[in-house]
Amino acid sequence: MLAAGAHVSHHLRECDCHFGFRLNSGLPSSSSSAVVPFPPIWPRKPTSSPSISHRSQRRGYSFFCSIVPSTAAGEPPILSDCFGYRGGGREVSVTGGIVALGKSDALHVGHRELAIQASKLGSPFLLSFVGIAQVLGWEPRAPVVAQCDRTRVLSSWAPFCRNMAPSEYQIQFSSVRHLTPREFVVKLSNELGVRGVVAGESYRFGYKAAGDAAELVKLCNEYGVGAYIIKSVMDKNQEATNSTNSKERGQVSSTRVRYALSTGDMKYVSELLGRRHRLVLMAKDVEGLSYSNSRVSVPRSCSLNLAPKEGLYDKCFVWSFDQNLIPCRVVIDSSHVHIELDELATCRHPVGTDDYISVEFDDEGV
Repeated sequence: MLAAGAHVSHHLRECDCHFGFRLNSGLPSSSSSAVVPFPPIWPRKPTSSPSISHRSQRRGYSFFCSIVPSTAAGEPPILSDCFGYRGGGREVSVTGGIVALGKSDALHVGHRELAIQASKLGSPFLLSFVGIAQVLGWEPRAPVVAQCDRTRVLSSWAPFCRNMAPSEYQIQFSSVRHLTPREFVVKLSNELGVRGVVAGESYRFGYKAAGDAAELVKLCNEYGVGAYIIKSVMDKNQEATNSTNSKERGQVSSTRVRYALSTGDMKYVSELLGRRHRLVLMAKDVEGLSYSNSRVSVPRSCSLNLAPKEGLYDKCFVWSFDQNLIPCRVVIDSSHVHIELDELATCRHPVGTDDYISVEFDDEGV
């Protein structure tokens, strides 16, 4: 889960000592079923309990249903009135929405499948957590997707999601870290007012990752929230990663995206993301940024997200000031990202904007 600004570099590790989420989401369009083999929970009135609010009781029935797989190709504090923020600082309410649960660092095809299934049921949201690394004392690292670029990526999912761009809702990790699985579902139901949740079959939640997908279904049924579990989107390239993660089952994951970037295999990166990887570089008031004829050099310290392996990338594109996509070559070394264009393109289309320079990498790697 990524947060704004410096928080965006933090990640959620799969361990047994905290509130854990292991995202294994979605299904390829060729799959015949997107349903985890839990027994169906038929509609019934939520169990009466003093801890269930009148709003939850009025919400009606909770159920577990089969979801047809997609056929598409291809950190602000929690507020008491159920509002959070997504990219651009806009307030977002998840009340009455369908929330996709899981780690959403890379916004890869597995995360997109969660959003696709959520959109079939209502207004889709991605739920992410802010400030994980600070709370757990982890070393910060660059995100796969720049925080300022997340809204663009989510907007690009609209054609897959019934022409609805998913919104991102962010919660302070410190506010949920010690919640039990039941307390977390109560928060979703009573405080946030969500109508349903979508999660992957290997999803874990609650303090010490105590809850699994089966318990999520059970608790959501109890508190009047629809729960929908889908199978993992599997990575076709099973030999590509040397992951030592004991939870690795061959599903598309942020770990695999990071591995592909570290090897400079941009074709593999594009397959996992469902789009070209975009590197965003700060361009405003940057010391060390230089223009020389048709070459722009930006210090790597200005990168707002993860760059590929050092080397030469022949087929790239840089966004110009007038929003044209200009072919270029990119050289990444230990200190700089060098963007090389022909002189005519440089004259006609100044690269970057007042604040950022954005580079996209085609399928050709180093």
